[in-house]
Amino acid sequence: MKDSYIVTSVRTPGCRRNKGAFKDTRPDDLLSFILSAAVDKTENIEKKDIDDIMIGCSFPEAEQGLNIGRIASQMAGFPVEVSGATVNRFCSSGLEAIALAALKIQAGWSDVTIGGGVE
Repeated sequence: MKDSYIVTSVRTPGCRRNKGAFKDTRPDDLLSFILSAAVDKTENIEKKDIDDIMIGCSFPEAEQGLNIGRIASQMAGFPVEVSGATVNRFCSSGLEAIALAALKIQAGWSDVTIGGGVE
């Protein structure tokens, strides 16, 4: 089994629901910015190097519905060959997505993945 490592982390500032600077920003816009920022701050990794993007979302509806992992990756300019998936566990969806991204590397299914969460 291969080892997997977390090489960077990125997040939006903490915000209160219906208040603050991001209250009118769609979750897919926030996520696409974060996905790009994660790759941009990691040396020797480009968007084309990512094999899969796993995103946890407790309530995949409205703007964060369908497959927000895939939609945000396309909004962020990842190549169409980069897969994207959304994980729904209602509680700990983001943590589960990060664990699945790591497991894909450990199992030898992927070399570079992104795992995260959005609400």
